[in-house]
Amino acid sequence: MNESFKLQLKAMRAVIIIGALIMLIKFFAFFITHSNAILTDALESIINVFAGCFAYYSLSLSSKPKDLNHPYGHGKIEFISAGFEGGLILMAGLMIVVKSIFNLMHPIEVTQLGIGVILSGAAGLINFILGKYLLKVGHQHKSITLVADGKHLISDTYSSIGLVIGLVIISFTNILWLDSVLAIIFGFVIITTGYKLFRKSLAGLMDEADTTILSDVLKVLNENRNELWIDIHNLRIQQYGSSFHIDCHLTLPWYNDLQTSHDELKRVENLIIKNFDDKVELFIHPDPCLPFSCNICQLQQCKVRQHSFDKKVEWTLENVMKNEKHQI
Repeated sequence: MNESFKLQLKAMRAVIIIGALIMLIKFFAFFITHSNAILTDALESIINVFAGCFAYYSLSLSSKPKDLNHPYGHGKIEFISAGFEGGLILMAGLMIVVKSIFNLMHPIEVTQLGIGVILSGAAGLINFILGKYLLKVGHQHKSITLVADGKHLISDTYSSIGLVIGLVIISFTNILWLDSVLAIIFGFVIITTGYKLFRKSLAGLMDEADTTILSDVLKVLNENRNELWIDIHNLRIQQYGSSFHIDCHLTLPWYNDLQTSHDELKRVENLIIKNFDDKVELFIHPDPCLPFSCNICQLQQCKVRQHSFDKKVEWTLENVMKNEKHQI
């Protein structure tokens, strides 16, 4: 297991342990206050712990090397983990809304709100610090699992801030139905968070193109472009956990021998490895140029050119993702 996965697993262990402590704090706050709004916070903490355990397992599995049964590695499990967490969040949000609507019609007296405010505020602050830490580690190591957990904890913090403000208002006004209204609002916030996580995991499982990483790859290729590389097209990407698999077609002069073409393909691969370490795996198919390619070909020493060079075509997401050679 490499250092990247060790750091990710260390972060997830922190989420599970601290998440369990926060859950106990929130349920203690609920038992002494009987506040529905605090209960919404406590129920979401249960999700944090369960999702953290599943995420830890998924990270452990995705850290395993490629094998005969999984030639692209085990990274897809991270999308399943994010989807699992999103599904749990959706169910919790729906349960919170239903219970709060019932209590809106049958209000329950709320007690000791001062202690509830302090405990909820402290739990929210801890969640914020932990969420920021997860986002930092997740973005650094391209882990969708850590990023999903980090965003979840940050949204949990915002809910806690609103919760604390609402509890303070209730303590001064003694309007009990505000507690259930707050819980309904936070319930819908939680449902939105769950939907976004579920949507993100579905996009990964369906191999939706990641335009951010593709743009970064194109930037490197454009900045180091060789005159033999006439165009790049049919560029596609798949994400496996924190790693990306990219394949594309590279148009080269048709008269190149096999060794020369191989050397150019290897040059592109080494360029990507140099700039993205082992996070991006590139497979390139060589294509021979055609007569219409002459207009965009910058190779000055070409002896079989049929048309003069007109202009350089910048490689953009729009033209490299199409399955056709570039032409003007």
